[in-house]
Parts: sequence; C-alpha cells; structure tokens
Amino acid sequence: MRDRVARAALACVAAICASGIFLIALAVVVGGWPALPDLIGTVWNPAGGRFGALPLLVGSLLGSLGASAGAVPLGIGIGLFLAEVAPPRLADLMRQLLRAMAAVPSVVFGFVALDLAVPWIRSRFGGLGLSLLAAWIVLTAMVLPTVATVAEDALRAVDPALREGAYALGASPGQVARRLLLPAARSGLAAAAVLALGRALGETTAVLMVMGNQAAVPRSPVDPARTLTGAIALEMAYATGRHRQALFACGALLLALNLAVMRLAHRAARGGGAR
Repeated sequence: MRDRVARAALACVAAICASGIFLIALAVVVGGWPALPDLIGTVWNPAGGRFGALPLLVGSLLGSLGASAGAVPLGIGIGLFLAEVAPPRLADLMRQLLRAMAAVPSVVFGFVALDLAVPWIRSRFGGLGLSLLAAWIVLTAMVLPTVATVAEDALRAVDPALREGAYALGASPGQVARRLLLPAARSGLAAAAVLALGRALGETTAVLMVMGNQAAVPRSPVDPARTLTGAIALEMAYATGRHRQALFACGALLLALNLAVMRLAHRAARGGGAR
C-alpha cells in the first residue's frame, strides 16, 4: 500500500511539473500569436510600430554560438585534465572551484566584465566597449563550469578496460586521450556542447550589462547588439498593446529555440547511452 501511495504521489508531482511547463508555453504562445507575423522584418522600433525580430535573433544566436565556441574546447580540456591528468587533491580543488563558479550570480559576472573586459575592449578596439565580444567573454565564463563538469563525467564513463588495454599496447597518454577517450565519449561531449549553447541562449542579466543593447545586426565582434531575452527584459515593464504581444512572440521564438537545443542534447545523451 505504501508503495502504491508513493507511486501515485510521484506521478502527481510529475504531472504537475509537466502541466506547469505546458501552461507556460501555452501562455507565451497565446499572448504572442497575433504578433508573430510582425517578427518577420529587420527593424525593431516599437515607437514606430515595427517589430522585426531578425536583429534580436541574430544577436541571440551570435552571442550563444560565440560563447559555445570558446567554452566548449576549454571545458573539454578541463574535463580531460580532471579525469586523466590532475592529482586527486588538485582535481578535488578544481571541482570545488568550478562548483563555486557555477553558483556565482550572473549579475556578478556582468559587473566583473564591466570592470575588466569592457575597458580592455574600449582601449584595444575603440568605441564604448559594450559589444558582442564582451558578451562572448562573459558568457564563456558562465557556461564553462557546465561544460567542464559534463565533459569530465562523460570521460570518466568510458570503460576503464579500454584505457588499460591501450596503455598495455604502449600508447602514450596523449594517444589514449586523442584516439580513445575523446571518440568514445563523443556523445557526452556533444551533449555538453549543446547544453552550453542552451545556457548561453537563455542568459539575460549579464548580457544586458555588457552587450550594448542596440537592436541592429552587428557587423563585427566589437559592435553592440541586443538579444531576444534582452529586449523582453528591457521593454516588458512598459510595453502595451501590439508591443506587448510582440514581446510575447519573441518569448515564443526563444522558447522554440531552447526546446530545439534541449532536444539535441537529449538525442546526444541517448546516443551516448546506446554505445
């Protein structure tokens, strides 16, 4: 009887969670449905009644892809170091530092970037320093702990007998890592990369602080830009009418992008479990 009650309670909790996600998605889609056609355009100017979301979409994609391009190689390298090279004490210390880094609020990352990255970009490239490049730097730092943790888990999940066999055949540590561990853990590493993309895609506060918030397609990394999340956070407080519906439509677009990213991560994880 206790098992049946526990099973029923857990099923209810799961149903409530699933229903909450469904209701959130439904509310966003219903709120933005009338303005979805308005998002097809290249000019975001709410005062003029123009809600072309292409600059916002490009800013979101460029910001997240650039951050992933920086965080994924670094994170995989850190995961490989922790799993194969680092002494136990150093590995434990680095894991604690990564956990602490993951727990830092995004606004703190934004303040640090404003104090360090933005002045460096301003002095090196000119302009205000608030740019796509600054967003890449802060997002790379924010998603790096996630990539490193998932990459280490994926590498540690490789069968130890494979390592022992490779070393017994005379392979060097570099050969074992390059020709055995990385190929064997590629599905887990792919999941880490996709999760990094999703994490960067949904970030708001730190990006708002350093990206410049100009609703235009950036032509270089030192140009300012704006993301979908940034537009929603900046304008929702005073938006009304069609403007508010357009912001809901941007939220629906962002939700679709995140669901697609999570689907890719799920498929990559399932692929890793099948091998």
